[in-house]
Amino acid sequence: MMGRQTSDQAQLFYEFCLEDRVPDNHLLRRINGFVAAALADLHDELAPFYSHTGRPSIDPELMIRMLVVGYSYGIRSERRLCEEVALNLAYRWFCRLDLEDEVPDHSSFSKNRHGRFRDSDILRHLFERVVEACIAAGLVKGEGFAVDASVMEADASRYHGQAPDEIDWSKIEKPSRAVQEYLEALDEAGELEPGRKPPKVVSPSDPASAWTAKANKRVQFGYGLNYLIDNDHAIIVDVEATPARTYDEVASTKVMIERTNECFGLKPDRLTADSAYGTGKFLAWLIGKDITPHVTVRDLSAPKDGTFSRADFTYDKDTDIYTCPSGKTLKTTGRIHADNTYRYLASTLDCSTCPLKQKCCPNMPSRRVPRDVNEAARDVARSLVDTPEFERSSHERKKVEMRFAHLKTHHRFERMRLRGLSGARDEFHLAAIVQNLKTMAMRLTSSPAMMQAR
Repeated sequence: MMGRQTSDQAQLFYEFCLEDRVPDNHLLRRINGFVAAALADLHDELAPFYSHTGRPSIDPELMIRMLVVGYSYGIRSERRLCEEVALNLAYRWFCRLDLEDEVPDHSSFSKNRHGRFRDSDILRHLFERVVEACIAAGLVKGEGFAVDASVMEADASRYHGQAPDEIDWSKIEKPSRAVQEYLEALDEAGELEPGRKPPKVVSPSDPASAWTAKANKRVQFGYGLNYLIDNDHAIIVDVEATPARTYDEVASTKVMIERTNECFGLKPDRLTADSAYGTGKFLAWLIGKDITPHVTVRDLSAPKDGTFSRADFTYDKDTDIYTCPSGKTLKTTGRIHADNTYRYLASTLDCSTCPLKQKCCPNMPSRRVPRDVNEAARDVARSLVDTPEFERSSHERKKVEMRFAHLKTHHRFERMRLRGLSGARDEFHLAAIVQNLKTMAMRLTSSPAMMQAR
């Protein structure tokens, strides 16, 4: 027969233990110990940023734990996060809230998070504590690293971009934090490096973001999420936020490698990356650091009209000359051009009488061959391409790509919630913290079901 619920919820007292309501295999229970260790000195680190008088503020540990919950389960809205923590028993348990404890109001939560947390750089400190725990647990070998970047859409309308010279920043009465940071960075910045051009379009609401169409996406404002991972268990050993520009992303790799060495004493024997990182300047930097570059060389020298490419010319490093397919020589004056290359020129007389001219330089009186000033480093990288070690590194590079895929699918992280580079750093640090915590939970703890399977 049909059953009916007979309870009318009129009971006044309940015997209830929140600890018993959270399963042993729940993600938050499995990462709780790691989070507690990382937060051990949180109050000491933040003490200088709090007043010694006045009413007590929200406990920063509660805020950090709530943020870990939000980034673990893809709860991107702070308002919704406060609502979910109030309703979900597992979230309450992880945040160390009893049933009667009040959850912070979303406005107070946001104000504290965007103030003291950003000023103190506490999220960077927590990220490093989690990486240290991964190293102590043996999850980081430090032999092979992989680097890559993914575009995250900025919280800025793609329809409201303007040319930089069309915006009068002085007329903005109360500039946002993102605008203030951008203007301060402009004042501190020097001249652009040779070959770099200023942005054509900026967002008035988030000017630090870049106007980009990378990864075959629609044109939008975005930030580059840069991950440096250890290839053994895909632990993220460093993370950096940049505008979504290839130049800035490649430059950030140097920062991350040096910072990882300084913070943790880790320097990889080899680095794997895609062709975006295969510039002569970066490859030379890696070799100078005694890091083997398992990087596909970025080569834009091949003509699209079917004429001879630079690869058809033979270079002699002892005499510093190129020899063309007809056996004639090309020499350089030694001048470095704006694109960071030397120009090797053939004789006009040789080219004018050459039977291969139509295949070599049909529209020029003589052939020119550009050579990067760091071409020797590019040659070293090319020589490694067909080795078994390079093939293994190419396979390992998929691990960093999977980090981005999981972040966007499982954590619903595709669009920024915060603005400015500092906001991007906060979001990216939290994302990396959560992903490393989940890896630790998977590698170092076992659920009862997993134990039975063993």
